[in-house]
Amino acid sequence: MQQARQISLCIAITCWGILLGGIVYTHLVFFPPYLAHLPESTQLVTGAFGLQDENFWMRVHPVTILAVLAALLLHLKARPRRPFIITAFVIYVLVLVATAVYFVPELQAFANSAAQPEVSADEWLQRGQRWQQLSWLRGSFMLAGFILLLIALVKNNKSAAG
Repeated sequence: MQQARQISLCIAITCWGILLGGIVYTHLVFFPPYLAHLPESTQLVTGAFGLQDENFWMRVHPVTILAVLAALLLHLKARPRRPFIITAFVIYVLVLVATAVYFVPELQAFANSAAQPEVSADEWLQRGQRWQQLSWLRGSFMLAGFILLLIALVKNNKSAAG
């Protein structure tokens, strides 16, 4: 059982790390030019060869959620690790809620910015900058969750039930 716990936590950490890699890449490489030049830059997502990054996110999130849930279930009796895994999972859920409520709808608005001539380029720039700042904060929470999983990994894996 201890080996299954260890493996499940390592898989969860790996998946979360892949997720963090996507967050860092998009925030350093893609979003700065895209959000600084709306509505002209919508071609980066709506053009014939536009970036379809939702393919990545729609695959990595379910796998990561399942991996973290599996690690959590296997660690329910592992008192030293359990609070770290639970807290990381709660962070993930809260970040997903914020993403669904604010970040994704705003990204959809950015993608449709060319169809909204009543909104000035300056307003799009301000919205894009605010989105990036809040998204870096969201990414910081995800980094904190990752660190919590790493802390859990170094905690004693023993439990009363074995």
